[in-house]
Amino acid sequence: MADDTDIPSERISDAEHAVMEALWDKSPLAAAEVCERVCASRDWTMPTVKTLLGRLVAKGAVATEPDGRRFLYSPLIERADYLGSESKRLVERLFGGRAAPLFAHLAESEALSEEDLLEIEAMLKELRR
Repeated sequence: MADDTDIPSERISDAEHAVMEALWDKSPLAAAEVCERVCASRDWTMPTVKTLLGRLVAKGAVATEPDGRRFLYSPLIERADYLGSESKRLVERLFGGRAAPLFAHLAESEALSEEDLLEIEAMLKELRR
């Protein structure tokens, strides 16, 4: 896994995250192809997608390469690295850096299914080995 220096220091917004998901699913993509993947579900237009792509490029999360009269966009950060960084940030910010209170909160609010609990138990057994 990459270290935190590979993750942009400026946070990626929820809207930018939707664009990143499209690029993580398939890349490189042109802005029009990103729009095909996200515009309908988010009620966005092409200018919105281009603005978000520009912000992601400025944050160092996305690279561009010319392709004729258009640009192709590719993620510079891996999905797993980003999720790991955001998860760590969440635990640090809301739970004092400890994961146990997070799991306790999820269990108490009934946000964990029986399947989730079984998966967590299996992961903990694997980690102890």
